[in-house]
Amino acid sequence: MTVAIIQFGGSNCDNDVLHVLQNVLGIDAELVWYKEEKLDGYEAVVIPGGFSYGDYLRSGAIASRTPIMESVRKLADNGKPVMGICNGFQILTESGLLDGALTTNSYPKFKCEWSYLKVENTNTHFTSMYEKGQVIRIPIAHKDGKYYHDDISLQQLEDNKQVVFRYVDEKGNPTEAVNPNGSRNNIAGITNRMGNILGMMPHPERASETIIGSDDGLLMFKSMVEAGWK
Repeated sequence: MTVAIIQFGGSNCDNDVLHVLQNVLGIDAELVWYKEEKLDGYEAVVIPGGFSYGDYLRSGAIASRTPIMESVRKLADNGKPVMGICNGFQILTESGLLDGALTTNSYPKFKCEWSYLKVENTNTHFTSMYEKGQVIRIPIAHKDGKYYHDDISLQQLEDNKQVVFRYVDEKGNPTEAVNPNGSRNNIAGITNRMGNILGMMPHPERASETIIGSDDGLLMFKSMVEAGWK
């Protein structure tokens, strides 16, 4: 399979994802500039982190309206995996491919630190190789990472098991103290109802090799690749 890694002006985690896919997993992956309008021949898409268009208007708002996002939508509609990391998550919500919105952290500063996440649902294209309830260690790096949704929609997300990652402590407890940005329900990552579109604020590509402190994120890419082959 071949994975497309979408590059926008301001993307800065694109080569990190490319390294993990190509050099760690041995998967064909290519950087695709946002002006390309078609994604023919790709079996999966990753929208990496960064600051597309300098986060003007709202983080991800301008990137979400570029023509390539319509091709991402079509690929997702065909059941293929689409992963949005950090700014990629923001782009997916702004484009309507995922529900909710990412707003400024409760403490309105950029935060870059390690976080613990609890895997809430393993029946998705990205979590099939984890165990339900598993606690993993993955870093964050964002200022606009506070996940928000209204009460009714938030409950629907929970009921549909679309919340796949939650900020927790080392023992798996989702306390207010370990919520780095004020996200509702300590939400760190969600999927669509089909489970083939993932948006998350933490950076699994920065936790895919033990030499950099954790390889807990690697199973996410492995799960995505396995789903893309099906």
